Amino acid sequence: MIIVDSCGWLEWFTDGKLADQYKEYIASPDNILMPAIILYEVYKILKREVGEDKALLAAGYMKKSTIIPLDGDLALVAADVALQEKLAMADAIIVAISRVHNCKIISSDADLKGQSTVNYIPKQ
Repeated sequence: MIIVDSCGWLEWFTDGKLADQYKEYIASPDNILMPAIILYEVYKILKREVGEDKALLAAGYMKKSTIIPLDGDLALVAADVALQEKLAMADAIIVAISRVHNCKIISSDADLKGQSTVNYIPKQ
């Protein structure tokens, strides 16, 4: 299982410069854990930037993955991660999920670059 960070989904859904690099990860939603916060971020940005229809289509595809909600236990793990790693809330939640589920994060987010659970795809 893997987590594809919001930046990867946005690259793919908007046919960005890194879309081809993310395609191999996104092509199999059965292998993806979907933190609810990533679904939120991608839907919000797509709705604002390209419209509701595309945002709804993207959300429908993303929901084929296993959705991971933020519950009380995960919130506490994420808070600890945020304090230890000096990460913002969303990034801390994503890192916490990757640690709890022992999976990699695929991301181009420079704030996550140094994390041991991240496969970093540099922006070109």
